[in-house]
Amino acid sequence: MATSGVPGGTCRRLSTLEEVFEETYGSPPTLLVRAPGRVNLIGEHIDYNGLPVFPMALQHEVRLALRPRDDETVRLHSNDQRFPPIHFEIEPAIEPWKKGSWGNYAKAPAQELAERFGIWQGFDGVLESDIPVAAGLSSSSAIVNAVGLALAHISEVSTEPRSLAAVMADAERYVGTQGGGMDQAISLGARDRCAAKITFHPLRLRHVVVPDDWCFIVADSGDVAEKSGALQAAYNLRRKECDEALRVMTAHLATEKITAQLCMSYPDLCGTIDAETLIKISEQVLQGSLLRRFRHAVTEAARVDEAVDRMLAADVHGFGALMDASHASLKTDYHVSTAALDELVAVAKEGGAAGARLTGAGFGGCVVVLASRWTVGEVLETLVTEYFERRHQAERLEERLFVAVPCRGASIREI
Repeated sequence: MATSGVPGGTCRRLSTLEEVFEETYGSPPTLLVRAPGRVNLIGEHIDYNGLPVFPMALQHEVRLALRPRDDETVRLHSNDQRFPPIHFEIEPAIEPWKKGSWGNYAKAPAQELAERFGIWQGFDGVLESDIPVAAGLSSSSAIVNAVGLALAHISEVSTEPRSLAAVMADAERYVGTQGGGMDQAISLGARDRCAAKITFHPLRLRHVVVPDDWCFIVADSGDVAEKSGALQAAYNLRRKECDEALRVMTAHLATEKITAQLCMSYPDLCGTIDAETLIKISEQVLQGSLLRRFRHAVTEAARVDEAVDRMLAADVHGFGALMDASHASLKTDYHVSTAALDELVAVAKEGGAAGARLTGAGFGGCVVVLASRWTVGEVLETLVTEYFERRHQAERLEERLFVAVPCRGASIREI
């Protein structure tokens, strides 16, 4: 596992977290925070274009035990010994540590809240996480949310999920990744048993109950997907390409007077012209990577809308087909898949899955697989025998292959 990520690894029980806090600081904590990771079911690489996504929160989460301080200092220990203790002072311009340092995910919300709301009060804290690191399951955003929720609560800043999610999405760009707002929104605003269609500008969550007989399996390819490391430039480049494709398309539509109103965003475009027509126009106007990125964004947004309908109708095979199409687009038009991710998808399908796709930013990490209650056992067994055992990756299998449980969003409580 890369050492430049965010804390993960062995999970301790909550009582142990409190004990570690008291051992570290000499007195018990007064607040407990939890913030879950997420798995995105469909709608990849389009939240930063303002287009809708459809994730759900996971049972795996970051937990933070803390006690407020009377000064500006934040002191934070991780239960994972690979990540050293950190401390810093809260101010509107906090200097980041070197790229990839896990501590930057704590500095990010501190700086954003200080700049926006003038917060100054820090805390002593101990943090633990059982979210797999660098796997595309939003371990980094869970830390941003946990620390941000703690700091906002201490300083009596609004912790209403949607408003805090927007602040935390801006905050995470401190680490250099120009992401959207999906991870923060679902980690803070999710509901038990539900996925959520998230729309942006303004931020809204439409909660959809996951059918009881649907099982979403998460399988880790073993390829590290370190968005804060070497792949950050590749991630950010795709956002720039989407922006450039949008600029060219909107200029063309305005010049040719194809639309009565000026479309200045992807939601404007997709809300004015249907996906099939947009693709036909783009094939005449765009070339190369700009065409491919634009085609993915437009078709993926259409798949999100259809996926919500398929879940509401409990159409497992219809939803699965949309996942398959999403993966194909991410592979051929967005170029973020890997040989290992493609193999995992193929193995899952051979085992009887209704659909499978990479989840998260790609370049490694996990796939999400849809199976029914009656086929999930066979799919899991096939993944173990035909992927993990063949690759000699069967150790710590419970961390790398599991059935996701749609859980509620972040919370904070007094002890």
